[in-house]
Amino acid sequence: MNYQDTVNWMFEQLPMYQNQGKTAFKKDLSNSIQFARHLNNPHQKFKSLHVAGTNGKGSTSHMLASILQEAGYKVGLYTSPHLRDFRERIKINGKEASKSFVIGFIKRNLSFFETHKLSFFEMTVGMAFDYFATQNVDIAVIEVGLGGRLDSTNIITPELSVITNIGFDHMQFLGNTYEAIAKEKAGIIKPNIPVVIGETHNETESIFKKIALTNTSDIYFADQLVEHTFESDLKGSYQKHNIKTAIQALRVLDKDFAFQISEAHIKTGLKNVVANTGLKGRWQVLQKQPKIICDTAHNKEGLSYIVDQIKEEDYRNLHIVFGVVKDKDLDRILPLMPKTALYYFCKPDVQRGLDAKTLRSVFIEKGFTGSSYVSVNAALEAAKKVANPDDLIYIGGSTFVVAEIV
Repeated sequence: MNYQDTVNWMFEQLPMYQNQGKTAFKKDLSNSIQFARHLNNPHQKFKSLHVAGTNGKGSTSHMLASILQEAGYKVGLYTSPHLRDFRERIKINGKEASKSFVIGFIKRNLSFFETHKLSFFEMTVGMAFDYFATQNVDIAVIEVGLGGRLDSTNIITPELSVITNIGFDHMQFLGNTYEAIAKEKAGIIKPNIPVVIGETHNETESIFKKIALTNTSDIYFADQLVEHTFESDLKGSYQKHNIKTAIQALRVLDKDFAFQISEAHIKTGLKNVVANTGLKGRWQVLQKQPKIICDTAHNKEGLSYIVDQIKEEDYRNLHIVFGVVKDKDLDRILPLMPKTALYYFCKPDVQRGLDAKTLRSVFIEKGFTGSSYVSVNAALEAAKKVANPDDLIYIGGSTFVVAEIV
């Protein structure tokens, strides 16, 4: 198989959460542990940072990787989902794993995959760990895929655990209260391993403290400890929380684990996140006149920051290209969305995508204005035709919507 054949096989043959949703979610780590053992436990051969959270874990992971690169380390970065190419998930110093590695890995382990029925995510995590081990990274930043406690990445014992924040998302898996979700995220806290919490909330602070105490883990709340921050090339007011989280995490790493990370490394790393890591889709400006911005925010907490950021923009008319997945709780996000905007409803091209006409009917019933389109690109083109040079076009609602236009 060539690279495209290999990737197609991975997507078609194995359960994958981003396409299928709940049916791809497995509630134990047995497959991940067994696969790691089959690979000779590659996750034990490199140091790591483990990053969980409802929002911001992708941005924070990329910030951490960028700063560590500036400090001269060889840094692995595992994130999900990808936007365009599967290999975006597995990088070293911003460079994606080679196509030949992906092909070879699947070929070498094909019989294991078929025998044990691994999920897409279990297979991908094993691939990342194997790649980082064979390439002898100094440290790898590992982003949790979903939740924490039962996520396939949670077989690692990191130098440091990071939890950016807690919000309501994926409630069909993680629970429908802040307490329940916090306990799932806190599942990445390991005995005697320090943990950094990005944002302090009354509903979750005591939970994190209790679990950290049980594990004899030092706990740090970044928003209580970090006062002086730096600018980042990742724009958007919400990034201020992620910047504080990254700074506090690196302070702990520098103090407790003898990593040499200076203030200059932090400053330069934050300014060059996109250049160093290739991150896309975070308040990304695609063009001007009219100004077009996209962002992968997709839940209440993330979209609330986006709407606030939109209010700070200078524009005549607002156009919103919007699509979501079927399991999105629209009742939570509808009150946030500006009714003065003209909407262009679309369905992201994944199995989980919500039909554009269905989405439109929900919005129209609540007093919004807009039309449905056959694809994300058709919706964007319609917005471009209508928009004046001094208008603003925002594209979002789902990572999969953004993936089709960046």
